Amino acid sequence: MAKKNGKHKRTTLALVESPAQLLNVVEWAFAHGAEGQTRLAVLPPRDVTTRLQLEAVADLAREAGLAATWYEPRKSAASLVAVAWELFPKLAKAERLVVGDPFSRFVQAVLPLADVSEVVVVDDGTATISFITQLTRGDRLSRWHLAEGGRDVVIDLLSEHARDFFTPSKRDGRSIEVFTAMPVQVPPGTRQSTNTFAWTRSRFGPPVVTDTVDVVGTSLVETGVVDADRYLAGVVAVTERFGAGRYFAHRRESDAKLATIEARTGLRVVRPDVPLEIAVRRGPVSRLMVSYPSTVMHTLPLVLVDTPVELAVADVPTGWLTPGAPVAAGDFLEHVTNTARKRHTALT
Repeated sequence: MAKKNGKHKRTTLALVESPAQLLNVVEWAFAHGAEGQTRLAVLPPRDVTTRLQLEAVADLAREAGLAATWYEPRKSAASLVAVAWELFPKLAKAERLVVGDPFSRFVQAVLPLADVSEVVVVDDGTATISFITQLTRGDRLSRWHLAEGGRDVVIDLLSEHARDFFTPSKRDGRSIEVFTAMPVQVPPGTRQSTNTFAWTRSRFGPPVVTDTVDVVGTSLVETGVVDADRYLAGVVAVTERFGAGRYFAHRRESDAKLATIEARTGLRVVRPDVPLEIAVRRGPVSRLMVSYPSTVMHTLPLVLVDTPVELAVADVPTGWLTPGAPVAAGDFLEHVTNTARKRHTALT
């Protein structure tokens, strides 16, 4: 790999596919003073809610000094190739690459085009925990919530190359940084920096805190890990126990599921137009927020550190898991919950 040792400021290209990834790139740039050097390549999925949140956060990123360009690699096979071709000169010229989802097949496919001396991985939620675990063990990169299926030679090759790409290389002179709010310990040779959500806290709030209770939704049903009826029963129980009034929907939760929750619990379902970390800073926010295992159990304590808001952790019993859930799903969710308990309250 050719090193780029010019005296000019390092140019940075960030590949992001979700609102949380985009927000975390803004946080990384703010923490490192790299706003004016960072270009965002926004690669949206087809999901409408996610696209709307991405548009909103992209606007905020531009206001913060980052340049953001919208691409459409998922419209067709031809568009995927066209976007990869359009990104090629940017990947070749960038000296630093920031990645939001190291498990993304599109990202893995374009990594061979990148000639960079520095790589940064920002949080893509709790997936960062499994990414670090797999990287440390030298495993192939695969999403924690997907059951092991038939092997595909091309996917395996992409995964193996991605694993090597995200491993520090003295031969190639490539350094790796993980910018994270998750409870992880990166492997030797990798730098770790902490995301404190300093930009979000400086840009928004502090919020008005009301004497009410919110429930924070999760996409565990949509990803096939948790049984829908068991999850609904759990939300009903939490609502009755605490007298909750609002339900903050995860961007992936289906309309049908949310309608059922609203009908069964009386909760007012809210679909935020930005990541929840920003929505709660804008306020108003309830004095108590109850969440099942999810990313926000780790991020909201940082976002709301200057408020009296209390966050409570609710377990996902093993009996809630679907027959098709990965064998390790229960252990992973328990780890996410237990590490969150060190930061705030657990429901008993």
